Order: sequence, then structure tokens, then C-alpha cells
Amino acid sequence: MAPSKQNDREARQARERLRAYQARQTVHEEKVKRRKRDNWIAGISVLVIVLLAVGTQLLFFAKPAATSASASPSPSAASPSPSSSAAAVPSKSIAEGRTWTGDLTINGIKLGVSLDGAAAPQAVSSTISLTQKKFYDGLTCHRLTNGGFYVLQCGDPNGDGTGGPGYSYGPVENAPKNDKYAAGTLAMARQSGNANSQGSQFFIVYKDTTIPSDSAGGYTVIGKITSGLPTLISSVTDKGVQGGSTDGKPAVATKIDSFTLQ
Repeated sequence: MAPSKQNDREARQARERLRAYQARQTVHEEKVKRRKRDNWIAGISVLVIVLLAVGTQLLFFAKPAATSASASPSPSAASPSPSSSAAAVPSKSIAEGRTWTGDLTINGIKLGVSLDGAAAPQAVSSTISLTQKKFYDGLTCHRLTNGGFYVLQCGDPNGDGTGGPGYSYGPVENAPKNDKYAAGTLAMARQSGNANSQGSQFFIVYKDTTIPSDSAGGYTVIGKITSGLPTLISSVTDKGVQGGSTDGKPAVATKIDSFTLQ
């Protein structure tokens, strides 16, 4: 083969090798660019997901909480908002300074009750007035606690710890000086630190419980359960709180059938 033809052939092969190399380089560079682009997109996607998750949490926790009974270890209740049509507080003379007896029936369980009109005249007078109007009939017991603090709270027309009879009163009466509330105690719920926020909500202490006093004092004891408490415990409180919590709605739907006094 003539030298010139051989040189042309070698040059052509060299060009082909160069073109193949350049093609491979182009493919490699495209793969690198694509990998970088994919990594960048993936990183941005992860960042967006994280930001959305954080934003969702911030929005959730920034929402104003709904008004409800306090989760703190105290029998709390919201007082009615002041208005020109608010009901008058019943006269404390209604209690007549004597003991009142009757029945509080919950889920068909008849609980004998005794209220001390001499020790807590205002609270007992209010309770008598409400029972005479059949205010309590059909209302729920919206709160049960069982985590070292043992109360069943009832008497809220709203069913969530925010309702009352249209009035509130105080001060605290007949609160135990040692903050110890014996099983069977009937006492009035109120707002934390507000002695004048008592209304219709009351609580039944179903097991000996210590309830610390706050700036307003203790909790007004109006009387006690004289019979039927063991049945209430086995049928309602022993069943626990919804969701397995220690403070919330009773797992067993609980309703006041009637409340009568004489």
C-alpha cells in the first residue's frame, strides 16, 4: 500500500477514535449533569417536604385552643360570660341552714345524697334551686379523672366544661383545710384562682383525693354521697377514660337522669 493511502487511513481511524471518544465524553458529561440535576431536585423536594411539615405543625400549634375544662388536677369550670340577661344568683336563704337529702340518679344508678345547707348556704341554695327547675335532668358527666386524682365532674349544659346556669357566685365555702376530699364528697367546680366562678358544675370524689388549694382557696363541699357509690365506681369510673387517658370523657357515656332534694 502506498504511504499516502496508509497515512489517509490512519488519519481517518484517528478521527473516528476521536469522534468516539468525544461521544463517550459527551454521554458521560450528560450523565453527570443529569445526576447533579436529579440530586438537586431531590434535595429541593426533601426541603419542601420538611418545610411543609414544619409549617403544618406551626399552624396547628398556633391555632387558638378551644375553651374546655382544664387538664390540670383540679375540678375546673368556665363561668358564664356577663350579660344584661344573666340570671340572678339564688338567695342563700333557700338552704334554710339545714341538711337536705335526696337522690342523684346517674345512668340508672340511684345515689343517695346529703347536702349541708348550714356549712355551704350559697352553694347548696343554688343547687336546690337548679334541682327544683330540673336543670340537671339529662345533662352529661363530661369529665373523669383517674391518675391519682379521682373525680367525676357533671352539671355542664354544654357538655364540655364551658357551660353554666347563666350566673356565677362565690366565695368558696366549707373547703377542707387539709385539702383532702374523702370518697363520696360532693363539691363545686370552679375556674382556677377564681372563687366567684362557681355555677352548676359539681364533682363527685369517688376515691380519697388531695386537691391542692390555689389563690382562691379550696373547693366548696356541699355534701356527700350516702349510698350507691360502689355501683357508680364499678359501672362508670372503673371503666376508665376515653382513649385510655387519665383525664377526659368517661369511656362509658354518663348522664344524669334526675336530681331531687327535699
